[in-house]
Amino acid sequence: MIELQLKPTIYSYDTCREFVEDLQVGADDLIVTNQYIFDPNFKDLGLTCHVLFQEKYGMGEPSDEMAEAIYKDMPKDVKRIIGIGGGTVMDLCKLFVLKQVSPVLDLFDGKIPVEKAKELILIPTTCGTGSEVTNVSVMALVSRNTKKGIADNALYADKAVLIAQLLKTLPFKVFATSSIDALVHAVESALSPDSSASFRVFSYNAIELILKGYLQIRDHGPEARIPLMKDFLLASNWAGIAFSVPGCAAVHAMSYPLGAKYHVPHGESNYAMFTGVMNCYMSIKSDGEIAKLNRFIADILGCEPENVYAELEKLLNVILPKKALHEYGVKEEELPEFAKSVIENQQRLMKHSFVPLDYDKVYGIYKKLY
Repeated sequence: MIELQLKPTIYSYDTCREFVEDLQVGADDLIVTNQYIFDPNFKDLGLTCHVLFQEKYGMGEPSDEMAEAIYKDMPKDVKRIIGIGGGTVMDLCKLFVLKQVSPVLDLFDGKIPVEKAKELILIPTTCGTGSEVTNVSVMALVSRNTKKGIADNALYADKAVLIAQLLKTLPFKVFATSSIDALVHAVESALSPDSSASFRVFSYNAIELILKGYLQIRDHGPEARIPLMKDFLLASNWAGIAFSVPGCAAVHAMSYPLGAKYHVPHGESNYAMFTGVMNCYMSIKSDGEIAKLNRFIADILGCEPENVYAELEKLLNVILPKKALHEYGVKEEELPEFAKSVIENQQRLMKHSFVPLDYDKVYGIYKKLY
């Protein structure tokens, strides 16, 4: 069992200029990012590297079709791929460093070997995915109406870079969905049977930073997040380290059909499942790590452990109002199909669940959340 693993070297800078100068960004590099990120932060730095804007190839979550389109336009002789963005950009860039990328569907079906050919630098611009420190890339497979992930050490970044400047203009809704995603990463990794005392140090510290930040926002309004953005960036990074080996579990697995079919942002679709899955775990096994976690969260929220999920949901509702599944347009007759898809396609995640969940349990959670 792995006690702790830190693959990328983690760098931290206050400004984009410091990053560009220190890591000598130049003609052998390709930056993949969004124009709304690049123009205010990098445009005036006199860069000589190649730049591609992800949004020109499609909006929303990353898909196999988007990856194919960007890959066609990529200069093939660059030595480093630099992904600057949210989870979409980072998950795409993990593929672009491979020897063979296309057909992407074959890559996700395991028909193409996952072999690295270029250096990868990842720079998050949200405080949620933790993707900069994980070896996972998740794509919507458009023709199949689901999402699928690859987990392989070839997908680890060589360098993960945290730049405080990039979070200063993050809109509140993106902050909300991405930081809730980080919270779910931290909680799911803490409960994973594959976690360890060392990984849980990162899980619990991430949970504490995020929840204490949310309490500040609850008490002082959305602007209270601005001085705390470096904390949220660190918490997201720690949560990424926490699940890099222990993995995410049923919350993520169950969010995928909702995200893929109804284009719900990843953090929001996780939130829709979060307390439903936790309550199901508690109904099966209420002692062990989950009891420790509940006490830890209850202490931060100032409540009794038996009320922890109700109080947590109250706090999260201040950050992002929770919706029932039918409010996203989900039809009740789709729930069996969702549950079947989770059991058939998401065992990579489900194997990390606090307790095993079968089809009936998954369907039951969907029914309660409907």
